[in-house]
Amino acid sequence: MPAPRRISAGSLPPASAHRARYRRILSFAAREFIKIWWFELVLPRFGLSSVSERTRPARMQRFARRFHTLAVSLGGLMIKVGQFMSSRLDVLPPEITAELEGLQDEVPAVPFAAIKQLAEAELGVPLERAYAWFDEVPVAAASLGQVHRARLSALDAADTGLGNVVVKVQRPGIDEIVAVDLAALRRVAGWLRRVRIVADRVDAPALVEEFAQTSREEIDYLHEAANAERFAANFADDPRVDTPQLVWERITRRVLTLSDVTAIKINDKTALRAAGIDPSEVADVFAEVMFDQVFTHSFVHADPHPGNIFVTPVPEAAPGAQNFRLTFIDFGMMAEVAPNLRDGLRTLLIAVAGRDSKGLVVAAREIGVLLPSADTVELERALTALFARFGGMGFAELSKVDPREFSDFADEFGDMVRSLPLQLPENMLLLIRAVSLTSGMCSGLNPAFNVWDAAEPYAGRLLRDESGNLAMTLAQQAMETVAVTMRLPKRIDDVITRIDDGTVSFDTSRLERRLDSLVRIGRRAVAAVLFAGMLVGGGVLLTPNPVLGTVLIAASAVPLLYAMFAGIGRR
Repeated sequence: MPAPRRISAGSLPPASAHRARYRRILSFAAREFIKIWWFELVLPRFGLSSVSERTRPARMQRFARRFHTLAVSLGGLMIKVGQFMSSRLDVLPPEITAELEGLQDEVPAVPFAAIKQLAEAELGVPLERAYAWFDEVPVAAASLGQVHRARLSALDAADTGLGNVVVKVQRPGIDEIVAVDLAALRRVAGWLRRVRIVADRVDAPALVEEFAQTSREEIDYLHEAANAERFAANFADDPRVDTPQLVWERITRRVLTLSDVTAIKINDKTALRAAGIDPSEVADVFAEVMFDQVFTHSFVHADPHPGNIFVTPVPEAAPGAQNFRLTFIDFGMMAEVAPNLRDGLRTLLIAVAGRDSKGLVVAAREIGVLLPSADTVELERALTALFARFGGMGFAELSKVDPREFSDFADEFGDMVRSLPLQLPENMLLLIRAVSLTSGMCSGLNPAFNVWDAAEPYAGRLLRDESGNLAMTLAQQAMETVAVTMRLPKRIDDVITRIDDGTVSFDTSRLERRLDSLVRIGRRAVAAVLFAGMLVGGGVLLTPNPVLGTVLIAASAVPLLYAMFAGIGRR
């Protein structure tokens, strides 16, 4: 009997293909959720954490491979998700980032006939009249569109002063594909909303809606062209940054024509060194430029992956001067930084550079990550310990720290943080993406990259630029110190008086929570032993006494459920 022929989504009618795409995304997410639940939640409850930890690298690699296959075959927004994960060199394990790195360049191209048909429909003229020459082979294929080299007609070249250009054409049918992907992501967000540990900290449906708005803007090339103009104006007088020139006569909602600024990809360290450019210097300048976008211009390139940033050599640079420029392209995904958010981020940066745990808590409140009702005494103490032990270390130095020290600190710090009312504010998705990509890019260019070194000079400039300058800040701190010193004798006298009166009390809530946790663990351990005994006993009695054996096996489900789920929902 011949094997059944597998029908690909591309051979199905559009409606059927979209339904198949939707089901495939959801089934992938469901399978991965079940695996994470089993290995990260169920096994540790039975004392099998070592199994989870031992198998984690291989599981992460298999997950990355499965997602890689899914993203390449589906394209669309799945590529965007994979690009985000591949950039997190500083957070995600190499098993994931290395596997997904190819997604930056691995998107299959659309046949030229389809591209030509869409471009001519948008421009309203045959492609031969719109351009003097148009390369049928794309120079780059992205998840939402692809780029071809071309040459302007004599008339357009005379008007613009340009000859060679690149033309970005939207993928045919991408509107419908984005709609399907967003519907699937909304469904997954609905699942996450039912997971308490996630729902307490982030409004997943709201984040998906923010992502949806961004995706709709990204497939509108008129919107992207306006963003490009604004970004270019922000850095018009900055020799570190360059942008392509727009050819408005050949721009529509689905077709975008720009000057050709192709140069060395920012992550190509071999080509950079061959051009006499130090990759570590590129990392430093890139971090500075991204800081400027956030704190000076409040308009941030939110998709700075390697395919969107070129390093352009500057041969005529003076000795000792910077011999390259960073050339940004693809302005479809930009983040606006609201004034209140910018102020909170400034406070955050200054606090990090100054190792100021109290200032960091204040910044978290301003940004909205930490709710006003939070008791932050323990958080300030933990941050002080964090700065004292790990402050000032770069990624290379952190990698040399004893993993057991990291683990012990993370356990204590994590228990404390989980008890706080934290949340991920809305309108932060794009900014978080930009920060994540920047962090991963810099550590990839220079493994010894130290974010503290990049932050401290900028934090100093921010302090000088603040309306209440550094001197005023120091004076205010001095006044606070004097006030505390003056109140100190009276407070000491009050404490002694309360001790004499027997009214001194101590906060033992943390100790009580730990004791409660130990009691729950003990009860679940007893339940697990009881389950094993009943299951084994029932199995032994099945032959001599089937009824009693069956009853014992069925009843063993009660202690099993208790051992697995007792305490869920408690902090």
